[in-house]
Amino acid sequence: MAVSSALPLRLSTVILPVYRWSTEGRRTWQRAEELGFHTAYTYDHLSWRSFRDRTWFGAIPTLTAAAAATERLRLGTLVTSPNFRHPVTLAKELITLDDVSDGRVTLGIGAGGTGFDATALGNEAWAPRERADRFGEFVGLLDLLLSEGGSGGVSYQGDFYAAHEVRNVPGCVQRPRLPFAVAATGPRGMRLAARHGQAWVTTGDPASVGSTAAGFYRSLARQVERLESVCEEVGREPSTLGRVLLDTSAFAPHGVSPLASVDAFAEYAGTCARLGFTEVVLHWPVPDSVFATDQAVFERIVTQVSVP
Repeated sequence: MAVSSALPLRLSTVILPVYRWSTEGRRTWQRAEELGFHTAYTYDHLSWRSFRDRTWFGAIPTLTAAAAATERLRLGTLVTSPNFRHPVTLAKELITLDDVSDGRVTLGIGAGGTGFDATALGNEAWAPRERADRFGEFVGLLDLLLSEGGSGGVSYQGDFYAAHEVRNVPGCVQRPRLPFAVAATGPRGMRLAARHGQAWVTTGDPASVGSTAAGFYRSLARQVERLESVCEEVGREPSTLGRVLLDTSAFAPHGVSPLASVDAFAEYAGTCARLGFTEVVLHWPVPDSVFATDQAVFERIVTQVSVP
């Protein structure tokens, strides 16, 4: 098993962008702050799985509204992808969001997949190799735009993306830019996380879906070990990279049910901390969906369990 990180384990949540702001939206994000979550993320999709024919709002406007309605809670995407975004326009939106929130934004970013977002703009879904190639270029250019997009501007010509004298004045409140949390399961993505990320994000090894709890935790340990090896390969101290685990047991069961009870979550959090994770992320309950967790149990977990 991997050596535990010296950093404390933080508890965060994902609030799906499914709430009308004037009724439930504002209240939900404010409640996340009241409960003491470190970060509240939202999914950055045009539509997603069983929610395709249900209410679903845009991630950046939702986070902007949440920034205005909260004071301490960090905010972020989990995750943004190249499927329907371009680094130039995304960078402008992010520096604006970082300004509105006074430096409380984390960009969760991933390669995307083959779901609804992949074809919404009328193109064919990218093959795995092209998706990985685009992801690498996307992250690198976005890093450049957010870090060096001052009065001199950024010009870039790649295989998939281009920028011509793009200026992002005044830049991010967070310097040199807002943090990236890079989602990755394979070595190419992990190298991107090691080079550009302030954190790495995983939902576990896809092969662990349907496994036992022991199998799931073994797969996480192997992932952490691979990540640490990649960090060493690129010359980065592994302990400087945060490790974020997003719980997906509601729609990709893997033998672990952290929201079943306070005791179940306490065991889960303790194991994650021993594996070296620095942050665990739970889905905010959504009635009549795969995330239909009991709200009272959810809030007891958040307030009663002392994470390591």
